[in-house]
Amino acid sequence: MKAVVQREYGSADVLHLQEVDRPPMSANSVLVRVRAASVHAGDWHLMRGDPFLLRFIYGGIHRPKITILGSDVAGEVDAVGQAVRQFKPGDPVFADLTECGFGAFAEYVSVPESALVLKPENLTFAEAATVPVSGLSALQGLRDVGQLQAGERVLIKGAAGGVGSFAVQIAKALGAEVTGVCSPHKQEVVRKLGADEVMDYDQAVHQAPRFDLILDTAAYRSVFASLAVLKPGGRYVMVGGAMPYFFQVLLLGSLMSALSGRRVKSLVCQPNSKDLTLLKDWIERGTIYPYVDRTYPLEQVPDAIHALEQRQVCGKVAISIGSAPYSPLCQGHASATASHLARD
Repeated sequence: MKAVVQREYGSADVLHLQEVDRPPMSANSVLVRVRAASVHAGDWHLMRGDPFLLRFIYGGIHRPKITILGSDVAGEVDAVGQAVRQFKPGDPVFADLTECGFGAFAEYVSVPESALVLKPENLTFAEAATVPVSGLSALQGLRDVGQLQAGERVLIKGAAGGVGSFAVQIAKALGAEVTGVCSPHKQEVVRKLGADEVMDYDQAVHQAPRFDLILDTAAYRSVFASLAVLKPGGRYVMVGGAMPYFFQVLLLGSLMSALSGRRVKSLVCQPNSKDLTLLKDWIERGTIYPYVDRTYPLEQVPDAIHALEQRQVCGKVAISIGSAPYSPLCQGHASATASHLARD
């Protein structure tokens, strides 16, 4: 099978399309014929081995132990292990492979039965592949860590990004009043996603302390500046951004909470089929929908990751593996996502 492989750490130049063996199966695993994947920030951190701590977590201090990246996957069941009961060949499925060894940037991947969920019926494979990692991060960041309640005011930083674009819609589904923060040229997209108010980053730091929750998916500025716009007792949840700020919250969150009178936490997403099924149900009801900015073929995974690193993307980037169309600069307008939002 074809796969995008890396044998060393570095920039996207270390990724190469190669012929490799199909992954082995166990009694409880499902062999998935991959139709689509997607890219997110975790891919380039693993690709570069940066921060260095990731090399200890996933193995491979000098060379990567994980040679085929890709966490988001959507495809068709090709074969099942003897103990598999929920799926059969031909079933359309999707999954988050973060805790299953990765491997989505390939034509086939072996996935534990417990990680798979049937694909939403109203999504293409490319659209479905953009949901798991970012959708689960948004859901768990808002509902579990952020403890968002109906009627509360939430500020979503990075609202036009992969996690942010889901977070705006999920926060509305949970009954919150949503303010999205993004670059000026992306504000129209955030409005279409359902935000009640949209502002740029400079405006956000000069707000009165009126928010109950901040979900920060793009922490590239001082965390303390964000805390100033939270009500006393409010919550700040970091989902993504610059690594120095991530470790600041991870290591000093309790102290920052005590000093500020606001709760400061970071999200560690927990992939699970129950939450992925909830996202599937919301998608099929039209409550949420992935905003797909562009789609690349498998051989151009390095270009897709480069675009994401350069923060050129609005919403999500899909990877087509097989017969799905290639649209590198569609900016969301040629996708079914845009049609869905236009109907709203």
